[in-house]
Amino acid sequence: MKAGTRTVRLELSEPLRISRSTMSTRDAVWLSIEHEGLTGHGEAVSSVYYGLDAKTLERLLAAAGADLARFPDPECALEMLRAGKPADETPAAVRAAVEAALLDLVGKRAGSPVHRLLGAPRAPVAATARTIGITSLLHAAAEARRLAARGFQVIKLKAGSPDAEEDIERVRVVRDAAPHARLLLDPNGAWTRNRAEALLPRFADLGVHAVEQPLVPGDPESLAALAARSPLPVIADEDAVGPEDVRRLAGRVHGVNVKLAKCGGVHAALRIAETVAGSGTELMLGCLTASSLGLAPAVHLADRARWADLDGHLLLAHDPWTGIGGEDGFVRAGDLPGLGVEPREVRRDDMA
Repeated sequence: MKAGTRTVRLELSEPLRISRSTMSTRDAVWLSIEHEGLTGHGEAVSSVYYGLDAKTLERLLAAAGADLARFPDPECALEMLRAGKPADETPAAVRAAVEAALLDLVGKRAGSPVHRLLGAPRAPVAATARTIGITSLLHAAAEARRLAARGFQVIKLKAGSPDAEEDIERVRVVRDAAPHARLLLDPNGAWTRNRAEALLPRFADLGVHAVEQPLVPGDPESLAALAARSPLPVIADEDAVGPEDVRRLAGRVHGVNVKLAKCGGVHAALRIAETVAGSGTELMLGCLTASSLGLAPAVHLADRARWADLDGHLLLAHDPWTGIGGEDGFVRAGDLPGLGVEPREVRRDDMA
């Protein structure tokens, strides 16, 4: 097997403000693995929160790609990852990108979509949330009307403004603009427990469906205690990074947000699903802002989650890959071999 990397800059269609930062661009590093005339692709994106810049991702993905040369075929390499090996300090985002490229390649070699390799007989289709950042009330309302008109059934609002009343009013105007949409709220860990206990009943009265990581991460016991008293389902995100975190919270929060770049990939996500099965804690499938290539592995798992928040590619000014949909509010895995995505330039050439 031969591997290579390419780094690109992903521009957002507009800056996305959350409680701790504002983002307008993100770097993506693509890993390509070639074997016997077929190529599989995976993507890792830079993240200030997880301490990964493009140079670090390039170096680690290049090293991981070179290491694949010791395997006779991609199936053997994928089996090693499926078993949770190697148990080293490789960042989860790198492991997830390598696994994605191998799944794409193995699926193409077998003529099978990834979801079928994972045991799902039908291509998953899921209503995805679409994120509205911390923005003006006027813009939030206009965006909510636009999304509802396009078919979005779930809208996710970022929260955690210094003035909590601003968050309340933003939810109110979005509720009025999209009265039939389910609303999710995400403060990204901006609240103290006292503030959360004061605000959650007010958001519940406004019809918010669930709240994601309301408390500052690092104290999962407080998050579990809040969930026990909350009038809304509480979903852990920053406090639910890997299987051990999830094991401590299973049955004590209403949901856990599983991001493949956070937990280490598809098979790590499946192990988390096994951990919470029967506990009363349900899955949200989340994402970072990324292209369709980066989102595709999670889309192949979308039928296993109660909540799908797989809109990272929809936030881009130009998505360089295509194949998972989402523009109408629904992401779809499809039945093409592998991950089922293609470079957008190839798709345009095919249509010419």
